[in-house]
Amino acid sequence: MIDNLRTSAAYDEDFLYMQIADRLSSQIKGRVLKTGEKLPSVRALSHEQGISLSTAYKAYVQLEIKGLIEARPKSGYYVRYTPARSFDDVKKETTVTEPTKLGVDDMIAMVHRHFSADGIVKLSVASPALSLLPQAKLSKSMVEAIRISANSCISYEGVQGNENLKKHIARLAFGWGGNILPDDVVTTQGCMEALVFCLRAVTKPGDVVAIESPTYFGIFSTIQTLGLKIVEIPTHPIEGLDLDFLANAIDEQQIKACLFVPTFSNPLGYCMTNERKKKLVDMLAKKQIPLIEDDIYGEMYFGKTRPRTCKSYDKEGLVMFCSSVSKTLAPGYRVGWCMPGRFKKQVINLKLMHSLSSASPTHAAIGHFFETGRYDLHMRNLRKALYTQCLRYTQAVTEFFPADVKVSRPDGGYVLWIEMDKKIDAFELYTRAIAYNISISPGQIFSTDSRFTNFIRISFGAPYSPEIEKSLKTLGQLMSKF
Repeated sequence: MIDNLRTSAAYDEDFLYMQIADRLSSQIKGRVLKTGEKLPSVRALSHEQGISLSTAYKAYVQLEIKGLIEARPKSGYYVRYTPARSFDDVKKETTVTEPTKLGVDDMIAMVHRHFSADGIVKLSVASPALSLLPQAKLSKSMVEAIRISANSCISYEGVQGNENLKKHIARLAFGWGGNILPDDVVTTQGCMEALVFCLRAVTKPGDVVAIESPTYFGIFSTIQTLGLKIVEIPTHPIEGLDLDFLANAIDEQQIKACLFVPTFSNPLGYCMTNERKKKLVDMLAKKQIPLIEDDIYGEMYFGKTRPRTCKSYDKEGLVMFCSSVSKTLAPGYRVGWCMPGRFKKQVINLKLMHSLSSASPTHAAIGHFFETGRYDLHMRNLRKALYTQCLRYTQAVTEFFPADVKVSRPDGGYVLWIEMDKKIDAFELYTRAIAYNISISPGQIFSTDSRFTNFIRISFGAPYSPEIEKSLKTLGQLMSKF
């Protein structure tokens, strides 16, 4: 009996040291622990994991045998091996033989995989290059905002958000014709959260929501996640929404809400005229249908004045305006907002249940950045850079792509919508471009049913460079091979 107990205890100890070794091995191979990084001492590992000194020592010996760590005299154990540059870590390339049979979600997942990958020319990302953002000035605003805060920004904000930030958002609204007070604003963690709160405030699962077609894939993915049904409204590359089609859909489909991007739509890039925006607001007001206006690109205009918004024509509180600084200033700060009109109470209740309050340091920092006047200066520089980049990219498309290609002419935003010959499958082009470390957005991911098969979207958010030019030349050559 005693021998059996001893055998069992020895087995448990062996099992433990193998478990510890396997977990550390996974962290090393996953580059959580990097080459040259010092590991806890045997005694520290023993204390931390609640194991004996001998078990901790045996775990390290096992890792030494595998060549993953090394013991240095009078210093301890260090990570010796990281698989990032190892030949045995390289996976065999696979090809998609029938890409058009993939579902939209699968295509989106594949494109997303390369959004942040190193070594990829990211023509697929509709956001500014980091070189265009005022990183040092933002850092100063963060430090200063924390310094002047009575509690160093460690306590919860009020549920509607940072007071200074709301004040400056209200001032910003003056530029697009708004008559907004700080109390009309609810801050959020980015624009997408604002859209979700507004959708949930005016719909319930099973309701029908109208969206543009084509539109940003994050919009219809979010709507579907909320259990809502979608009606896609056709659009014109210049005029925008087909308002006649929308009017008929309202009567036939029992639409409960609309979610549109009337100013520099993604991906088409159109900006609806003031007259058409007003007509849209009036049409929906007659039916008492809420309009969720996604204005995330509204500040990126190339003309002399900032376009007006649908919200500026809203007389009944039915337009729920949403925006953020994610596309203009600080994507990672997650600072967004909405002006929910008559639905403010519902949005505040949703925020209380979902996130309680916004992140204090980043929201205070953006409020301070607005207050110093740095935002206006930054936006003037950014708009100038984007307009120049738009022209350079458009010229390159004309020069390097096949002669029958058509390209949009946006007056703002970040993207070009490109129509190719019908024989070219956009997702197949995407898979071929990735082999050359070029990422584009195939047209199929901008609708719920994989239409727009011969369209692609490319972003001009990065300054034009020899690398960009080479990538666009390569894309043109790939198109010519279909």
